[in-house]
Amino acid sequence: MDAMERGQSSPRLPKSRSSKIADNEDLMVPLIQDKKTGSRAPAVVLGFECLESTAFNGIATNLVLYLHSVLHGSSLASASNVTTWIGTSYLTPVLGAVLADTFWGNYNTILVSLLVYLLGMMLVTFSAFLPTTTTALDCVSSSCHHPALGSHTVAFAGLYLVAFGSGGVRAALLPFGAEQFDDDNAVDRERKMSFFSWFYVCVDFGMIVSGLFLVWVQQNVSWGLGFGIATACIALAFAGFVLATPMYTRRVPTGTPLKSLCQVVVAACRKAALRVPADAAVLYEVSDKVDQPKIAHTHEFTFLDKAAMVMGSDLEEVATNVDAAAGSWRLCTVTQVEELKILMRLLPIWATSIVLSAAYAQLNTTFVQQGSAMDMRVMSFTIPAASMVSFEVVCVLAWVVVYGSVIVPALRSFSPASGEPSQLRRMGAGRLLMACAMAVAALVEMRRLDAAGTGESISIAWQMPQYFVLAGAEVFCYIAQLEFFYSEAPESMKSMCTSFALLTVALGSYTSSLIYAVVNALTATGGRPGWISDDLDQGHLDYFFWTMAALCTLNFVVYSAFARNYQVKTVVS
Repeated sequence: MDAMERGQSSPRLPKSRSSKIADNEDLMVPLIQDKKTGSRAPAVVLGFECLESTAFNGIATNLVLYLHSVLHGSSLASASNVTTWIGTSYLTPVLGAVLADTFWGNYNTILVSLLVYLLGMMLVTFSAFLPTTTTALDCVSSSCHHPALGSHTVAFAGLYLVAFGSGGVRAALLPFGAEQFDDDNAVDRERKMSFFSWFYVCVDFGMIVSGLFLVWVQQNVSWGLGFGIATACIALAFAGFVLATPMYTRRVPTGTPLKSLCQVVVAACRKAALRVPADAAVLYEVSDKVDQPKIAHTHEFTFLDKAAMVMGSDLEEVATNVDAAAGSWRLCTVTQVEELKILMRLLPIWATSIVLSAAYAQLNTTFVQQGSAMDMRVMSFTIPAASMVSFEVVCVLAWVVVYGSVIVPALRSFSPASGEPSQLRRMGAGRLLMACAMAVAALVEMRRLDAAGTGESISIAWQMPQYFVLAGAEVFCYIAQLEFFYSEAPESMKSMCTSFALLTVALGSYTSSLIYAVVNALTATGGRPGWISDDLDQGHLDYFFWTMAALCTLNFVVYSAFARNYQVKTVVS
């Protein structure tokens, strides 16, 4: 059985709370208070996420049109500014994770981030009421020059405050919700696994509300009112979160795990001249604390195993002070070594998610611009292009139902031994579907350009297939990716690895901006409008989508090579 077939969650003991080094007291996670099974705190967290997602997407979903139509930006500059901002929003969770794990804890990180978040939302709302100039926002990032306290300055100041505030919330909220469950209770362990699925549903809930309601308000009533409703959602979330404080389980900051990882590297380098023993049983591991699980030894990156080789001086240190030995820069446990190996194994899987996220970023940029160039009337309704994002979210929910009620039972009947596809297989299927989504978008754009050449306009309903396929890619990739990174991460690095999973969205957005710049530099030359033109009828957005489809296909091939040989974490007593 290959590694992709073994990609299920790692086995763990019923009473395991942490797979961190058994004797490293600095990195233990004590509870401030203990809550019983059936706590309502997870429901509060889910409600909070519904409001937060509504607020964030109330800005993000229609932002490209706000920058273009209200702040007078060009199509290329608006798309680049949106992807850069979204990228920053998913980059800041790394900073939030460091603050949560090392200094403030999840609760305090959420609280402080909400204040920054709320201030940013208020500024964005305020910008919609300020007068705007007719100067096009053709520059990307901060090279533009606008009057102090003008609508552009206030809008971008608010947007990047939102980026930092939302980053802190994203880094801490999911781990904070997981803390509300008791891992020693079988019922709570099951509820904890379903919590991740419900959390993702809450994220989609916000996208539906913003796409169907807030987008309509912004384009048909007032941008200021639409942003104001989103701001009210954050204010309500802040109030509810604070009022529910007494029911929370809260953990103190664990301290940075980077020290432990550095100890492995230093100890291995000190023993570089030694030969790794063939028998892994002779490597050092602490065995007197059975309540803390340990990670089984693997045969990859064997150079790092030298950190767990016991020398004569190490024996004396272990004999005199076991705790000091566990925190030594000369001798590390097998668990410490394996934690570093896990991160190294995750790295190539993580890297392939960047290209995936670059393609997914088209959902809020080029897909919206493509829809804006179509006939937005469907039967007797007028559907704003940005509202098609809500259709994608509905498709996500449909894919979830189809996956659970059709795909999994069919696979089990076909191959009872394999059961549900592993997380690695699901992520691979999602990457392939993303390439298909880009290809469908290219075909639709070719059809739109043919119609535009004859003076006609095709219906925005033609976009439905590409949104449906993109939704399938999202279900298979992003849900499985959150589960995979959480299950594979060392116990003391759950928040950090969760933020790294979100970081792929940030780097994907930055990569998308880079691709826009490269495409514009190569195609908008000699007086030609380029592939992504202000007038899409004069451009070739279909060529851009075909390029993205090719990149996604290559990304799938690279991912498959790494996933096939991936060895999942095994936790032992």
